[in-house]
Amino acid sequence: MKIGLSVLVCMLQFPAVGSAQTPEPMALQAQQALVNRYCAGCHNNTTSSGNFNWSAIDLARAEENAALLEKVIRKLRSGMMPPPGANRPDLETTKAFAAALEARIDQVALTRSEVRPPELHRMNRTEYQNAVQELLGIQVHVGELLPPDARTSSGLAGGGFDNLSEALTMSPTLFSAYVSAAEKISYDAVGDPSATPGMRTYKVSRLVNQMRHVPGAPEGTRGGLSVLHTFPVDGEYTFRPTFFHYYMPEVIVGSSLPAELQGQQLEISVDGESVAVVDIDPTLVETKENYITPRVKVKAGQRRLSAAFIAKFDGPVQDRVRLIENTIVDTGIALAAEMTGLPHLQALAVTGPFNPTGISSSTSRDKIFTCRPKSPSENDECGSQILSRLASRAFRRPTTSEDLESLMEFFKRGEKESGFDEGIRLGIQLILAKPEFVFRFEQRRSDGDADQTVRISDLELASRLSYFLWSSIPDEQLLSIAGQGRLKDPIVLEQQVRRMLADRRSEALATNFASQWLRLTGLKDIAPESLIFGDFTRQLASSMRREIELLFDNIVREDRSVLDLLTADYTFMDGTLARQYGIPNVAGNDFKRVKLTDPNRFGLLGKGGFLTATSLANRTSPVARGKYILEVLMGSSPPLPPPVVPAFPEQVDNQKVLTVRERMEMHRASPACASCHRIMDPIGLSLENFDAVGVWRVRDGGTPVDPTGVMYDGSRLDGPVSLRQAILTRSDAFLGTLTENLLTYGVGRVLDYLDMPTVRKIVSDAARTDNRFSTFILGVVKSPQFLMRPSTAH
Repeated sequence: MKIGLSVLVCMLQFPAVGSAQTPEPMALQAQQALVNRYCAGCHNNTTSSGNFNWSAIDLARAEENAALLEKVIRKLRSGMMPPPGANRPDLETTKAFAAALEARIDQVALTRSEVRPPELHRMNRTEYQNAVQELLGIQVHVGELLPPDARTSSGLAGGGFDNLSEALTMSPTLFSAYVSAAEKISYDAVGDPSATPGMRTYKVSRLVNQMRHVPGAPEGTRGGLSVLHTFPVDGEYTFRPTFFHYYMPEVIVGSSLPAELQGQQLEISVDGESVAVVDIDPTLVETKENYITPRVKVKAGQRRLSAAFIAKFDGPVQDRVRLIENTIVDTGIALAAEMTGLPHLQALAVTGPFNPTGISSSTSRDKIFTCRPKSPSENDECGSQILSRLASRAFRRPTTSEDLESLMEFFKRGEKESGFDEGIRLGIQLILAKPEFVFRFEQRRSDGDADQTVRISDLELASRLSYFLWSSIPDEQLLSIAGQGRLKDPIVLEQQVRRMLADRRSEALATNFASQWLRLTGLKDIAPESLIFGDFTRQLASSMRREIELLFDNIVREDRSVLDLLTADYTFMDGTLARQYGIPNVAGNDFKRVKLTDPNRFGLLGKGGFLTATSLANRTSPVARGKYILEVLMGSSPPLPPPVVPAFPEQVDNQKVLTVRERMEMHRASPACASCHRIMDPIGLSLENFDAVGVWRVRDGGTPVDPTGVMYDGSRLDGPVSLRQAILTRSDAFLGTLTENLLTYGVGRVLDYLDMPTVRKIVSDAARTDNRFSTFILGVVKSPQFLMRPSTAH
């Protein structure tokens, strides 16, 4: 029996997504009449606008032009067709026409059995980092070990993810990086008794606010840094801080030293315990030797290393004009205001080990060494037990005799050279370098005809589940159930999905899927102009991203409607973000759930992360914000810009100060720009009350902000609330876009038009549960794309 996409159940009366009642199906004659009245004038044999001709489409056999009609459906659902200013049918008629096209395409999909699996799938950097954490109990600085992952377009919805098989290729250079990473990680996890002195330096961005407490550092401190540092062996280590401070003679000479500059101290701590205190002399000309600490005894293992200033008081200093969060607008102290006079940490260098004495117990060693041989005769048995267990987790399947044979060969080589621990380390190094760990292999079986699809094995399904929901390897419970062949039971499968969603590791859906879909990953590199946005710091950028991640994670954990992403009247914030939003009674580094009273802040449209990510360094960008709404939330890209685009009129000295809206109108006056900008600009301008870092304002350049406009579909806009309502009016487009991205991320490959019936089936099923998040996840997991693959190579 042919399986695959034939599991879809779609009828001609396919409902508009989210509608309370199933509308009457649009008759074929009514469809053709709609095309003739509203569409054929531009898309015909003569004009063929957009290289699309309705005269070539037989609506009675829509499936024959499914690739083209899927693009039409996308434009209809998002409201982008007919174009702005053209005569158009009402919203319900447009939805009915889209539903009729979908129904015909989906009905014919019942006869297909085509499932395209992802290509050979390599773990990306995030998955690799998480897998090492699960396997060995240490966090690796994966950015220092492996090059950045490429991203490819996620298909019809645009955008891209870093877990798509099309982009996760392997090159000789990358293979070499994996081998080198395996060696370093194995030493970090097991320890290195032969380690020789070396130096590792951690740098602090000048955009980090060092007047406030840094997460991870001991309470009662300000600024500095806090990192996870791996000490290879018990021994002595030194720490050398360097500072952002250069005191000009005009500040110090001839006057007494300001009180706030006296007695400043930097505390070095390991796992929260103070190991050294550095007294800072602001008049000292800094050299490499000035601030090196005495040697400190530290035990081996990955430990929390902090270097933070002991807080002597609370408040800004040396700034008589403007109090800002970004306390370093330059790297040297000048006579001008706008910079604190307190020392700021620039870098911390760790050197050692000196006089190594052995390797103590650590989290990673406790996780690895689950047995200890009492005599040399027990080495092989214990070593085999340890490596077999680790290999089973790493390879996501039972360890075979061939696996164990190669691992024990490495073990015995290391044991012979340096003892039992070295044998285990070499075995771990081999595990991490093996293709079975780096790649997600799935077997193509020949237990059916070449044109049939078959269900993947339970162990393969366990891997797909864990990488989808956790961005990591399966846990022992999931592997055990899969090994027993029980995961094919639909009830057991759903139980495991719900268990995994409840697990803390499902936060990966927020930090990986949502952050990439919502394009938040670039926030870490954004640096608005300091003299304009003096309160923008790295902590603020991090808090902005974290706010949206926590909102998304809350939707996952409480199994709420995914529309909460647009409408939520609550959010999560720490003291840094609360100050930015002007919300009282929120302080500290811990994020708290906060009830919002201003509807302009509801949902994603009121979030600083989205607003900052779609702005320029010195001003807002209505174009970027409008394009983001269309692409990310509505799944429909605006037209491509012409080859030559006139420059945007930026502000010029000694000329009238123009608002962004006024400059946009000048830019849009160009015929080459008008067609695109009349689509994007009204959307972005409706958000102009939010400045480039998400602060609410009522004036731009001294002129009252005007957020009014008309959206491309005729919706009138006058601010964030009206824009949100306009998007919700077309919630079918938003839900379809979310589902398309979720399915892309889940199966790890680019989607095409053949996958859209599955997307619609998931959305339709979710509508029956008020769009609860778990329904979308279960829809992806139970889809043919996730469960099936061709029986043989095609």
